[in-house]
Amino acid sequence: MKFTPEHRALEDTVVKFCDKELNPFVPEWEAKGQFPAHEVFKKLGNLGLLGLKYPEEYGGAGLDFSYSMVMAEALGQCNCGGVPMAIGVHTDMATPALARFGSDELRKEFLVPTIAGDVVACLGVSEPGGGSDVASIKTTAKSDGGDYVINGTKMWITNGLQADWCCLLANTSDGPAHKNKSLIVVPMDTPGISKQKIHKIGMHSSDTAQLFFDNVRVPKRNLIGQEGLGFTFQMLQFQEERLWGAAGSLRSLDRLIDQTIDYTRQRKAFGKSILDNQVVHYRLAELRTEVEALRALTYRAVEMYVSGKDVTKLASMAKLKCGRLSREVTDACLQYWGGMGFTADNPISQAYRDSRLISIGGGADEIMLGIICKLEGTLPSKLPQ
Repeated sequence: MKFTPEHRALEDTVVKFCDKELNPFVPEWEAKGQFPAHEVFKKLGNLGLLGLKYPEEYGGAGLDFSYSMVMAEALGQCNCGGVPMAIGVHTDMATPALARFGSDELRKEFLVPTIAGDVVACLGVSEPGGGSDVASIKTTAKSDGGDYVINGTKMWITNGLQADWCCLLANTSDGPAHKNKSLIVVPMDTPGISKQKIHKIGMHSSDTAQLFFDNVRVPKRNLIGQEGLGFTFQMLQFQEERLWGAAGSLRSLDRLIDQTIDYTRQRKAFGKSILDNQVVHYRLAELRTEVEALRALTYRAVEMYVSGKDVTKLASMAKLKCGRLSREVTDACLQYWGGMGFTADNPISQAYRDSRLISIGGGADEIMLGIICKLEGTLPSKLPQ
C-alpha cells in the first residue's frame, strides 16, 4: 500500500498523543485497572481521530479505511495494550455497522457524539456460553409493541463499565441461527442493565465487564438496518476488527524488539553482551522479518478492502498470524531479559500478558483456521448421517 503524506501526518499526530496523553499515565491506569475513557476519548475527538473513516456529515473525516489502520498501528506507541484496544473498540468494532446501515436518525443520535468523543461505545456479542460461536448466542430482544424487550448476558465487554451505549447482538426471532439476529443500539443507562467487573491477567488499563439485561426496554427505532441481518452485519464488523488487531500489533512488536536489542546490548554475561551471542541476534533478526511479513500481509488486505474486495481470507490470516507472532515475540524477548523479564512492571512482561488476548478475542485462532480452510476448500466433507 502506498502511504501518502497525509498518512504520515496522521501517524505523527497519534504517536505524539500517545507520548503526551497516554504513556505518562499508563502505570497509574494499570494499577487502578481502568483508564478514564471519557477524558481520553474527548481529547481524541477534539483531534478528529475517532471518526477518520466516517462521513463528514456525522463529524467524521470522510477518509478511507487505510487511515484507521495507520492510526491503529501508531497506537502501538502506547506503553500498554489495554488503552489502544479500548480505542479500537470505540472506533472500529462497535460503530462500523451503525455508520454503514443505521438510520440517519440513529446515526445523529449515537454516531455523532461517539465521533466527537462525548460518549463511549462498547460491543456486546460474546456471552458466557458463546464467544467465537456467534450463532449460538442466547440473548433475546422480543418485540413488544414499539419496543424490544431484551434479556440475557454479555461477557468480556471492553469499555463495558464506562460505556454510554452498546452495539448489542440479540436474537429477535426464532428462525435459523444465522437469520434470526439483529444489531440494536442500547443506551447503557436504560433500566434493567447491571454490570460486573471482570479481572484479567493482562490488558489491565482497559475495563472489561459482564453485562446483565433484565427486561431492558428500548425502542425499535434503535435497530441497526434490517431485522434478521445482525449476524451478517457483525461478520462485516469482524473484518475491520481483525484488520485493526493486526495493524495495531505492528509498531508495538517492533518496539519490543528494539527494547530487547538495547537491553541485551548493555547486559553483560561471561565477558560479552547478551546480544553478541549468535543465537540471540539471529533470533531477533528472524522475529523482525516476521513482523515485516505481517505488515505486508496486513496492508495488502487493507488496500484490497479499500478497493471494495472481499478480504475475509486475508483478514483471517492476518489476525491468526498477529496473535501467534505476538506470543512468539513476547516470549522470545522475555527470555533474553532473563529475570528482569519476569518482573511485573517490565515492558516485555506486560506485553507478554496483554498480547495473549489477541489469539482469543475477535475470533480465536481456531476460528481463523476454520475460515481459511473453508475458503481454501480444504475442510473435510460431512460424514453421512
